Amino acid sequence: MAAVSFEVSTSSRSQMVDVTGRVREVVRESGVYDGICIVYVPHTTAGVTINENADPAVATDILEYLGKLVPQGGYRHREGNADSHIKASLMGFSQVLLVEGGDLSPGTWQGVFFCEFDGPRRRRMLVKVIPGG
Repeated sequence: MAAVSFEVSTSSRSQMVDVTGRVREVVRESGVYDGICIVYVPHTTAGVTINENADPAVATDILEYLGKLVPQGGYRHREGNADSHIKASLMGFSQVLLVEGGDLSPGTWQGVFFCEFDGPRRRRMLVKVIPGG
């Protein structure tokens, strides 16, 4: 199966968007019963993570802490978004999830988040579902 691409729109410079439902939809439509799902973000100032999606305060806390850890400004990169590149590298550009019974099998409170660090923008995510043996 080829990777499925979908768009994610963000409305602020730093934002975490819960894309669990969209990823789950790709998995279900793939017809794969057991295997793995790879979620990939092909951008240098955005990333993807798995974390709690029950309480939105968790995403807010993550973004606030990353802002303190890697503040904007004061870097050599001329575009003025070096902090965005660093934050994206810290979060990572891909995640692997298990597919069991034709669906994602995250933990009870886990969700998949697109992480924007240089928005607002329209971005792309890629999802590839691979059957297991």
